[in-house]
Amino acid sequence: MTKNNEINQITEGVIWKQLLIFFFPILIGTFFQQLYNTVDAVIVGRFVGKEALSAVGGSTSSLINLIVGFFVGVSTGATVIISQHYGAKNKKGVSDSIGTAIALSVAGGLFLMCFCIFFAKQVLVWMDTPADTLSQSVLYMQIYALGLVPELIYNMGSGILRAMGDSKRPLYFLIASCVANIVLDLLFVIVGHMGVAGVATATMLSQYISAAMVLYVLNRRLGEYSLKRGSILFRREYLDPMIRIGLPGGIQSMTYALSNILIQSAINSFGTDTVAAWAAYAKIDGIFWMVMNALGVAITTFAGQNFGAGKKERIRKSVRICLGMAAVIAAGMSCFVVGCAAVLLSIFTKDAAVIEVGVRMIGIISPTYITYVCIEILSGVSRGCGKVVVPTIMSIVGVCGLRILWIFCAVPYHRTVEMICLSYPLTWIVTSIGFVIYYFFSDLRKKTDKSY
Repeated sequence: MTKNNEINQITEGVIWKQLLIFFFPILIGTFFQQLYNTVDAVIVGRFVGKEALSAVGGSTSSLINLIVGFFVGVSTGATVIISQHYGAKNKKGVSDSIGTAIALSVAGGLFLMCFCIFFAKQVLVWMDTPADTLSQSVLYMQIYALGLVPELIYNMGSGILRAMGDSKRPLYFLIASCVANIVLDLLFVIVGHMGVAGVATATMLSQYISAAMVLYVLNRRLGEYSLKRGSILFRREYLDPMIRIGLPGGIQSMTYALSNILIQSAINSFGTDTVAAWAAYAKIDGIFWMVMNALGVAITTFAGQNFGAGKKERIRKSVRICLGMAAVIAAGMSCFVVGCAAVLLSIFTKDAAVIEVGVRMIGIISPTYITYVCIEILSGVSRGCGKVVVPTIMSIVGVCGLRILWIFCAVPYHRTVEMICLSYPLTWIVTSIGFVIYYFFSDLRKKTDKSY
């Protein structure tokens, strides 16, 4: 990545074109990231049974989102710091930040691996995981945990490359590891009859493949920014701002996951059919989230580089453009998922009872996707500009706090799956209104170059 034409110069050019050039590789990459768990769910749902589907996509999925999501949220601080140094053409700042970021990912991965191996069973019991899926859920989590270090290295390394404008190579790495995951899934489950252990092992090995590729590029292909073995260490002058910017995002992600764990616990109380339906719908719903995530990463990096370059007017224009893109995509996704609900669910299971419950879930949540758009885009641009505390508090209170309140106060009086699902659109609407008000009165709206 030593030649300028290999890097997306997002501080110059037509804004919507630069956003799309950066967005599509991230979107395709996120698609393949989602494909990891989706393939696991399809294979075990089709070839093992609904109990295995529940084990792979039920409580374990919520727990993985909690532990990995926290670190990924924290790692956004590294992405922001690197993108700002890169936009300001601070070569030493970029190089030292990369070494610190990789050190953080290794330490975080080791901690989370140990946590999952020793405490996964107890947490899954607290979540009221159905007894007929508990042992398989614990097995999946413990094997999956062995791949957490490389998974966090890949996520951090991909964030580093994107912060420098390279959104293509992380995509190539993800495609390669995803193909490996599919091949290994088929080999371990269909040929080797390993069941849940097979899909967990396939996913774990695939994480090592993706981490090896991203480390190779960081070490050999960044020219003057290349990662050296001796540079992987904590530097307080870079670690402190990474944590300061990233920790609120990690807390936000963790709080999201905790609220989803409470919802998963409520879903678990309805039995295996409902848990399997929720697991299948989560994979379908993931299509929407991967698009929103790609837009969020694109606007965060775009804002970060332009903030570092002092081009705040470009940031303001990018917000309007990105909101328009997100709204159109959200409306289209709602129509697609609602219109094809039964067909999409049948990809994961042939069980009529599971499909029926899944269709009811989709009918409540999917039509309201557009109400989430402002949360993703406006919080993303705030992170890119280094403003994280207020958006984080708004997300935690508006989405997570209200969702938890709904589960404890409203659901007990009308205990149905539909009542649980209503917690999503209700909290999205309230939080989106808050973000619009926040952005309207923020410094970013002012036509001056006053610092944030």
